[in-house]
Amino acid sequence: MVVRLTGKGLVLIDGQKWATHRSIINPAFSMDKLKDMVKLMATCTMSILDGWNHQATEAKDNSVKLEMNTEFQKVTADVISRTAFGSSYIQGREAFRAQRELQKYSAAANINVFIPGSQYLPTPSNIQAWKLDRKVKNKIKQIIRSRMKSHATNSDPSYGDDLLGLIIGASEHKESSSPKLSMDEIMEECKTFFFAGHETTSSLLTWTAFLLSLHQDWQEKLREEVLRECGMEIPDADMLSKLKLVNMVLLEVMRLYCPAIELNREVLQDIKVGNLMVPKNTCLTIPIIKIHRSKQHWGEDANEFNPFRFKDGITKAATHPNAFLGFGMGPRVCIGQNFAKLEAKTVLTLVLQRFSLTLSSEYKHAPINYITLQPQYGLPIIIKPLHP
Repeated sequence: MVVRLTGKGLVLIDGQKWATHRSIINPAFSMDKLKDMVKLMATCTMSILDGWNHQATEAKDNSVKLEMNTEFQKVTADVISRTAFGSSYIQGREAFRAQRELQKYSAAANINVFIPGSQYLPTPSNIQAWKLDRKVKNKIKQIIRSRMKSHATNSDPSYGDDLLGLIIGASEHKESSSPKLSMDEIMEECKTFFFAGHETTSSLLTWTAFLLSLHQDWQEKLREEVLRECGMEIPDADMLSKLKLVNMVLLEVMRLYCPAIELNREVLQDIKVGNLMVPKNTCLTIPIIKIHRSKQHWGEDANEFNPFRFKDGITKAATHPNAFLGFGMGPRVCIGQNFAKLEAKTVLTLVLQRFSLTLSSEYKHAPINYITLQPQYGLPIIIKPLHP
């Protein structure tokens, strides 16, 4: 079920196929390409924030309670739809909605006891999941075919400057003897970055809003830095790179409430880890959430919010240089980490410029692994415009 949701792209493939996909897709996620997307990220964010401002100014006390998990999902959904599919983002958004619906079935399947073969039975939930999966695939295929047809009938040598165009272009412009991605492979990669590029960032922003609402002193620190470096301007990539405190806070949020709470890896050869011999082909689960809160690595305040632990960078934040696994580690480190960082910084900057955040008394702290880590009962936040 999860494979249908995330797509069998870079996250799930391995071996030579993974190496080929990575080499083809990597250029699409270069910093130079991503910097050009910041303006689009800001445009998507502002359209949501204008709605916040309208609701708040209409209220008697000039403030409004919002369910921030849902709000950030709207923002990141719009961002990934536009940056992934450009002018075809309306069609992309339809595919995204079907994928969001499919997530409900995937999360339910994860919770239930798995019975081998049950995924092939025509149960009501399976039938609905199959329909949604076909809808996602058909929508993405339509967009890909349309892009290729458009390219073939005009003189523009590129396939577009969105993620889809960059990936198609990177594949098609390889030397003729080099492997290329098929239609189905491009579609699976679209599903992967569509889900990963939206879901993980919305989770990160949600928990950031939660912690900044709890720690008003840090909310003020970040706002001062944002106003000093960006003023009230729409930030660009250069401005965002100067936000050191913002970066520290985002890293600390990922440490405490990492969107992906575990990693799964397969051992390629017999290896000895400490006193334990791990045989080849063993499947391992790496509990990120436990490593991130280990007092052995992070000190006695491991469960406390302390962004200053990252003041000298990630490798010096803990007693072990690889204790932080927010984006994974090694060759399979998250290819979209720079995209996620730029998006989170852009959204957070625009929010802090314009609103104060206060945790509602209705909030119930119950994090749950819903494919990504989310607040089980939502995140009600009271927002108030700083410039009515």
